[in-house]
Amino acid sequence: MKNSRSLLRSASALCVLLFLSACDNSGGRKAEGPARVVLVAPVHYAPRAPTRQFVAAIRPRVETDQSFRVAGKVVRRLVENGQAVKAGDLLAVLDEADLRLQKEQAEAELSAARMALEQAAADERRAQTLRKDGWTAQAALDRQKAQAEEARGRQQRALRAVELAKNALDYASLRADSDGVVTATFIEPGQVVAAGQAAVRVARAGALEAVVALPEAFASVAGAGEASLFLWSDPAKIYRASLRELGASADAATRTFSARYSIVGADEKVGLGMSATLTLAGKDQGVAAALPLAALFDQGSGPSVWKVEEGGKLALVPVSVLRYEAKTALISSGVAEGDRIVVLGAHKLDPGQRVRPVDAETL
Repeated sequence: MKNSRSLLRSASALCVLLFLSACDNSGGRKAEGPARVVLVAPVHYAPRAPTRQFVAAIRPRVETDQSFRVAGKVVRRLVENGQAVKAGDLLAVLDEADLRLQKEQAEAELSAARMALEQAAADERRAQTLRKDGWTAQAALDRQKAQAEEARGRQQRALRAVELAKNALDYASLRADSDGVVTATFIEPGQVVAAGQAAVRVARAGALEAVVALPEAFASVAGAGEASLFLWSDPAKIYRASLRELGASADAATRTFSARYSIVGADEKVGLGMSATLTLAGKDQGVAAALPLAALFDQGSGPSVWKVEEGGKLALVPVSVLRYEAKTALISSGVAEGDRIVVLGAHKLDPGQRVRPVDAETL
């Protein structure tokens, strides 16, 4: 019985030793386990000039609302939106009946004024002859001279009235004052229009511009940096742009400033009414690297990042943060161009820990 109990105790002690040994071996294997997988990205420095993109519309530099210079009823409109016109082309016509009557009336007044002038001139010549021969007084001659001068004035007024009537008759035909494209029409046949009322809008042929609405933050530096644009129909082609005009006050509804940019080197691909994207870049302020906020780690001594060194070892490197944005932080120093840093889970790592980096761009 004693031998049996001694053998049982020895077997129990051996089991305990084997269990403890297994635990020690398991702990050793855990310490020498596989490297931890981390998500990394290379550091890239870029100019710190603030950039912003805006939707722009291609518009003509000069766009004119043409109108009749006399009132009347529209008889015909000869153009449509998008139609190309040449200088002198007929755009619309008013009813000329009343204008012709006014012209005939002015011509009749001119005829009467000429007859009156001829009679007054003849009376003046007779009065001069009689005065020379001593048959009449000087006062009678002066009256005849005054009547002749008045007749000449009436004739001059009648001449001007005829010219004005002819001009009014010509104004009944609205003609294009330059080459261009019709961009809008505001009248229809049968409509009665007033003098000066907009009838047809014509965009003059020539230089095209990009029109954009700038927020207040960019209005003050609209012409300080570099501007470029690309058409939505051809994003691969980049055009340089230069600020030509900036609105003096903000729009009451949108609180934006209207800016017009000249397109440098515009070709036939740039068409009236096209949509484009205008990019504004501010003045150069050095370089900076944009890092995800999750890459920063602060243990109380300032922001740092985990840099993956040769052999997959981690090193905690302090960095200088310029400013924090919504999802990124701009840093100016601390890591070099091309260094690989951990961009996720920085608070779960330890210095010197061996990791297996996975490039974030491949995911």
